[in-house]
Amino acid sequence: MAHRVTLIRGDGIGPEVVEAGRRAIEATGVGIEWDQQEIGAGALERFGSVLPPATLASIRANGVALKGPVETPPGADLPNANVALRRELDLFANLRPCRRYRGVPSRYDRVDLVVVRENTEDVYTGIEFEVGSPEAKELIRFIEETSGIQIREDSGISVKSLSAGGSERIVRFAFEEARRRGRRAVTAAHKANIMKLSDGLFLEVARRTAEQYPDIAFDDRIIDALCLQLVQAPERFDVVVLPNLYGDIVSELGAGLIGGAQVAPGAHLGEAAAVFEATHGTAPDLAGRDVADPAGLLLSAAMLLRHLGEIDAGNRLEVAVAGVLEDGVDVTSDLRAPGDPRPTVGTGRMTDAVIERLGTPSVP
Repeated sequence: MAHRVTLIRGDGIGPEVVEAGRRAIEATGVGIEWDQQEIGAGALERFGSVLPPATLASIRANGVALKGPVETPPGADLPNANVALRRELDLFANLRPCRRYRGVPSRYDRVDLVVVRENTEDVYTGIEFEVGSPEAKELIRFIEETSGIQIREDSGISVKSLSAGGSERIVRFAFEEARRRGRRAVTAAHKANIMKLSDGLFLEVARRTAEQYPDIAFDDRIIDALCLQLVQAPERFDVVVLPNLYGDIVSELGAGLIGGAQVAPGAHLGEAAAVFEATHGTAPDLAGRDVADPAGLLLSAAMLLRHLGEIDAGNRLEVAVAGVLEDGVDVTSDLRAPGDPRPTVGTGRMTDAVIERLGTPSVP
């Protein structure tokens, strides 16, 4: 029986890298029925919304999607299509494996960490008050009356909120992911030394949850110290769990350690749905030129297959991508070190090379 998967091509280079992922998944021999939907600038033009109800309904029905990068144009019906998607589907966990593949230019030889980012709380609740607005002035007065702290009248204000329940489920997710992957340690990152009532709550919940996983080591880092240590020696870390904003920063830092966002896979997961996507942007200047690097989306596709229970197919696809990267022949220009004289290939040819390494699947 074929798996039904929502396919979202996205904007810019999205259609090209998603097509690479679609072709590679089909080449594994796994039966897939694709349900094509739209999000982003293209969806706004066709349907009047960057996040059409039909797309949400499709992902809810299918439970899984493969998605390209999307653009939210100025003046769109929603401030950010990606954030709205995660909120609507309660995709509370952002999973970002950061593994250094041989052949990819990088300053580091050994990087193999997993960043788990809380996806729905922290400053990404989207609660903000514009400078000079009546709401901002009222909030400033309230803060001064209740705390004695004066905030400048010319301040814009964003609200940071961390809940015990939201913290517990993301930390538990990180420990369960560590077990599933055979990892030995989880590190929680925070700024509890300063924000004792928000980050302090996150840390308290993390420590309490860690007691339920005696088979996995646990420690914590202040976020600035974590960033320093990741740059110095990323091999020290295994699974890192963070609130939203810190997780956003550290997942990009992790991508930088392995060669860039173009080779970093990612997923947004909740109880009822999962969206696997390229972690890079739309790169409109590269769109339609057959030059976009498909590696990140291909590795996200491998994650999708494993999520569907197609473990062997997912592993074979990742091995095939790793082989092409290490071989270094059929790769796009961003995967060449400065001064490397070898010719490069386009998106389509790099995808062909990955498929060739998969071999011809047997027919049951």
